[in-house]
Amino acid sequence: MSDVEKYIKKKETASPGFKQKVNDEILNLRIGEEIRKMRTAEGMTQEELAKKMSTTKSAISRLENHSESVRLSTIEKVAEIFKKKVIISFK
Repeated sequence: MSDVEKYIKKKETASPGFKQKVNDEILNLRIGEEIRKMRTAEGMTQEELAKKMSTTKSAISRLENHSESVRLSTIEKVAEIFKKKVIISFK
């Protein structure tokens, strides 16, 4: 067990639900990174993506760097811009 896993286990004992919050945040980080990858692969700046999404560059930065939770409607807009499909999976 890694030090991080030990820490999460310890915090979960003290604060039930902590582990789920960590897992939720990890998922959001992955989404932000995927958005950044698609944007840069297209040679698009944050400003250009913001314009296409009718938002601001700072909102795109927060989205990519996970300063806020990502809404499904936002993910759908991004998918449309990059001609991708959104697939949700429960495992």
